[in-house]
Amino acid sequence: MDEKLFGKYDLKEVKVTDPSFVAYVNLSPVNMPHSHGRHAKKQFGKSAVNIAERLANKLMRGGTGEKTSGKVIRTDGRLQGKKSRVMGIVEQALDTVATRTKKNPVQLLVDAAQNAAPREDFTRVSMGGVSYQVAVDVSASRRLDMALRNIALAAIMGGFDKKKTLADALADEIELAAKNDSNLSYAIKKRDETERMARSSR
Repeated sequence: MDEKLFGKYDLKEVKVTDPSFVAYVNLSPVNMPHSHGRHAKKQFGKSAVNIAERLANKLMRGGTGEKTSGKVIRTDGRLQGKKSRVMGIVEQALDTVATRTKKNPVQLLVDAAQNAAPREDFTRVSMGGVSYQVAVDVSASRRLDMALRNIALAAIMGGFDKKKTLADALADEIELAAKNDSNLSYAIKKRDETERMARSSR
């Protein structure tokens, strides 16, 4: 009998529609997605880490760290290192999504990550003492990282200093990004902003 994520959600029925993501979105059956960092020192090791755990890892941060969307958020490391607590937040968010949509929340998480992943980025190049920006393609691994980071960041900003809990803010962002809502989803807005700046740097 195959294990289900958190004992509730069947990962075998989840489909990855983006061909470039197939090798990096890990949907191996596991009850508690906790790898204990055993992939940390292997090249591309995180591709063997369940997508729910990768989202949890992105939530364990000390806020935005810089001015993002006009605000600086300092969480004073309240979630840093607290893996069990963060896994509970992710489970609660997935439960909320499942209750609202009556769909497999892991499928919506995968859809949200695919929608929020930018296809083009920009970098700064310096030649002869002159710096300028150039557009670059983004690898599938980095695209997934950027998408999960922006989803987690949206949840932190949505739940910070508000009545809404972090789990509720995360559930809201997963639903909005899965719908590809460019008006309300922070992760989708960041994707569009990144791709727009890359186009202007061509």
